[in-house]
Amino acid sequence: MPTANRDPVLLAWLDGFTEVVGRSIAWLVIIMMAVQFAIVVMRYVFSIHSIVMQESVMYMHAMVFMLGAAWTLRHDGHVRVDIFYRKLSARGRAWIDLGGTLFLLFPVVLFIAWSSYGYVRSSWAILERSPDGGIPGVYLLKTLILVMMALLLVQGVAQVMRQILILRGKAPGNTPDHDEVV
Repeated sequence: MPTANRDPVLLAWLDGFTEVVGRSIAWLVIIMMAVQFAIVVMRYVFSIHSIVMQESVMYMHAMVFMLGAAWTLRHDGHVRVDIFYRKLSARGRAWIDLGGTLFLLFPVVLFIAWSSYGYVRSSWAILERSPDGGIPGVYLLKTLILVMMALLLVQGVAQVMRQILILRGKAPGNTPDHDEVV
């Protein structure tokens, strides 16, 4: 089977994986809002305080932010100063996106993964718990750092593949859907 036929299948699989993770994690926002509402009601109506519930909101927020980063990258939702980018051709945008992925995204992700590995490993070694008596899985929360880096690497590979296909003329170029400034 020629590689040209495998690339789009692998690209679709990588994008699909990111999409499933992103859409699944988005449901945590609703759960997080419900728990936060319950915390407020319990505290101000019934004078009941729960550290576990408060920490669960923090954990869910971290999960939404960290596990949703690759989905945001997939949908070009990160902050970008695109004064010149939107005026470029599809190939010009592909070159910029390819360079940004290879020379910014990958090095930063690998550096964060490498520099946080010991931090996460130390937390797992002692099965770090909440100092306030809350959720006993701080080590799981810290593991999200490495999971986020892995998800960003997966989506980064998909981005590189997509840009190469655009540069080869085998995929349509993306058009920026940001609001035009007139």
